[in-house]
This record gives sequence, C-alpha cells and structure tokens, in this order.
Amino acid sequence: MTAITARTASGPSAGTPNRRWAALVVIAVAQLMIALDATIVNIALPTAQHALGFGDADRQWVITAYTLSFAGLLLLGGRIADLVGRRRSFLAGLAGFAIASMIAGAAPGFGVLVVGRALQGAFAALLAPTALSLLAVTFTEPKERAKAFGVYGAVASSGAAVGLLLGGALTQYADWRWCLYVNVAIAAAASVAGRIVLPAPPGFPGSRLDWISAVLVTGGLAAVVYGAGQAAPHGWDAWQTTAPLAAGVLALALFVVRQARHGAPLLPLRILADRNRAGAYLAVATAVVGAFGVFLTLTYYLQVVAHFSPMRTGLAFLPMAVANSASGYLVGALLIRRVPARLLIAGGLLTAAAGLAILTRLGAGSGYATAVVPVEILLGLGMGAAFPPAFSLATAGVSPREAGVAAAVVNAASQMGGSIGTAVVNTVAIGATAGYLREHGPGAPRVSALVHGYTAGATVSALALTTVAVVVMLLIRTPPPSDAPTERASR
Repeated sequence: MTAITARTASGPSAGTPNRRWAALVVIAVAQLMIALDATIVNIALPTAQHALGFGDADRQWVITAYTLSFAGLLLLGGRIADLVGRRRSFLAGLAGFAIASMIAGAAPGFGVLVVGRALQGAFAALLAPTALSLLAVTFTEPKERAKAFGVYGAVASSGAAVGLLLGGALTQYADWRWCLYVNVAIAAAASVAGRIVLPAPPGFPGSRLDWISAVLVTGGLAAVVYGAGQAAPHGWDAWQTTAPLAAGVLALALFVVRQARHGAPLLPLRILADRNRAGAYLAVATAVVGAFGVFLTLTYYLQVVAHFSPMRTGLAFLPMAVANSASGYLVGALLIRRVPARLLIAGGLLTAAAGLAILTRLGAGSGYATAVVPVEILLGLGMGAAFPPAFSLATAGVSPREAGVAAAVVNAASQMGGSIGTAVVNTVAIGATAGYLREHGPGAPRVSALVHGYTAGATVSALALTTVAVVVMLLIRTPPPSDAPTERASR
C-alpha cells in the first residue's frame, strides 16, 4: 500500500484545486466528443443513406461500427493506459480520433464510412478509459469526487442528446459530412489544453498486452451484433442468425476462460466479482439500450413520419438534453453523497422505462408536444439520475494500478449496450413493420407500419430497463461510494 500511495501522491491528486478542475474540463470535453459521436450521425443518417445508397438493414452499421469497435477494444485501451501512462494515452487517443473522423467524413461510399466509424471507435477505446481513470485518481476527496463524477456523468449521459442537436444543425446548414469533421476541431482544442493542464502520472509497465484476448472479445461482440442484425431479413431461427450468435457467445466464453488463466489478463475477473460494481456495469449497459433505441426510433419517426427537417429534429431532442443535464447536476451535487447508489440507479432506470412506456402509445398522427416531449423528459431525468452514481460506483475501491481497466469495463458496458441494443431494437422494429404489412395486406399504410415497428422496439427497451432496475435493487448493497474513506481507493 505504501508504494501505491506514494505513486498516487505524485500523480494528479497532488495538483492544485484549480489545476484539477481545469483537468476536469478537458476530460469532460473529450468525453462529450466520444458520447456525441455515438449519435451525431443519427440525424444525418437519412441524408447519408440517400447520398450513399445503402438500405434500411445496413443503416445500423453506421452506428454500431463505432460502438462495436469501441466496446471490443476498450479493455485493451484501458490496459494500454495503465502500462504506458494515462496522459500519453489520452493525447494519442485524441489524435487518432481526429484522423479517423476525417476518413469517415470524406467517405465516397458505405464501406469507407463504416471503416472510418470503426476507427473512431478504436481510438475512443483508448481515450475513454484514460479519461475516466484520470478522473478517478484525480478526485479522491469525497465532496470533490461527488461533484466531479456528477459533471462527468451528466456529460456522458447528455452527450448523446447533444450529438443529436449538433447533428441536426450541421446536416441542415452545412452537410452531413460535417457531423464527422467537427471532431477534428474538438480534438485539437482538447489536445492543446490537455498538454497544459493534464497531470502525467507514471504508468505501470512490466506486463505484456494480451492480444489474443482482445481478438476474442472484439470478434465475439461483432458476431453477436451481426447475428442480431441478421434476424431482420432472415428471422431469429435462421442459420444466418443463429450461427454468428453461437460463434459470438463461444468467443466471449473463451475470453472469460482465458482471463481466469492468464497471468496478466485484460480483464481481471476480480473486478467483476464485486457485486456492487457488477450491478453498476449492468445498469449502465441496460440504460444505454433504452437511450439508443429511442434515438434511432425518434430520429426516423420525426423525419420520415412527421416530416421534420434535420435541424428541427435536432432541436426536438432539446428537452431530453436539458432534463438530462439538470438531473445529472442535481444527483452529482446534492444526492450522490446522501442517497444509496442502488436507489438512485434503480429509480433512474424506472423513470426512463416510464418514458419508453409512453412511447409505446405513439401513433402516426401523434403530436410532438403530447407524445414525444414527455418521453424525452422522463428518459433524460432517468439517465441523469442513473449515470453519475453508476460511474462512481464502478470505479470505487480499485487500486491505481487497475484504474484504467476498471474504467474500461464501465465504458465497455455502455458501448455493448449501445451496439447490441441498437441492433436488437432495429431488428425488432423492422420485423414488426414487416409483420404489420403482412397482416394488413399490400394496401396497408406504410406510415402506420413504420410506427408499429417503432413502438415494438420501445416495448422491448422498456421491459429491459424495468427488469434490470429490480436486479440492481437486489444486487447492489452499499452506501454512496464517495462516503467511503479516501484510503480505500489505494488498497
């Protein structure tokens, strides 16, 4: 413990308060870029789909190429951050993200766009755990930690809604490609500021990177998402669906076995053995399932059914962004140190589920103010309440040596929820739309069939959030993590 404490003392927590809060701003900006890029192309997706000529079944890959490579490589990114140093990894992640954004923005066709998005996810996988682990070891005093994680949680959960707003403005007044080019400016500004204010705690070299495990987890996740996507055109019982699903599950099982036997695993299983931390990971993954399902559903509903322009569609998500930020700030500033984490997390999930339940009543002629705004407000409030305590709990009680990998796991949970959730919700929506058309015959209104599909996806998401809220109440048994002694993080 003495060696770890000494190393920590020379790290970021030894900086002045002003320097720590300046570092938080840089970390929050980087996290905002990562979060908004999961959704910024959503608003532009109908325009990009028309410009590049890809079909409905392929549209999910513009989103999941990013979230999938992000999720699959996060554990490797977290381990790299632990080995070579977090400041160096942070700056490298920013540079790579900017280059990948230029590639995706200049894509002449669907394939290059997907490759660019996958590269964005790969560099985000290096950047995100570095940012969160820097935050975890920088803010160790309970009151400061609660505020810092409140800011970070609000940014992480509202970034997706901000992406929709920014995507709408750029698509309407510039071009859909600027939804990708904008990252170059954000990354450049964060890189310049980061070199000035970010601390440079030393790495923990000595362990080899386990590339085989990285291939297993990335390939396994890709196969699962691909299998879920194949269910739309072929059905859940077709070999085109079951074969990749089975291969993905097998690869993930082999990954777990390898982690248990490897001397320097990408994911030390003891991190998952803590029931409180496991509950936080599960909550984050499931919350994102609901959020991403809504983003995809409402984007197409507002533009295809309600005929909103891209800019108006982006502005239509403003109530969600405001509710999310307000809820995240309230939880981070006032409640996270006073209310048990499981109550905040479960309550947030149930609030978001209530919003999704309202979405199941959506109709082709529903009004925005009465049918969409309540959904957005409830989802924003719920996400804002759940994310700050979940992020704080997921990184509490972890030694500095494994702070990067612990941060990577919670980010991986978020991206896995986004990848699998988007694929499943899109598949359910397409399948329900096709079923509606078969049932009502060729003369059935196309708009009614689309809305039926959207509500089916919302139903699945609402059930998932409700179920996990109950699991969280049973699984998490701890007071607010910031009330724990500061020394606990150094054990």
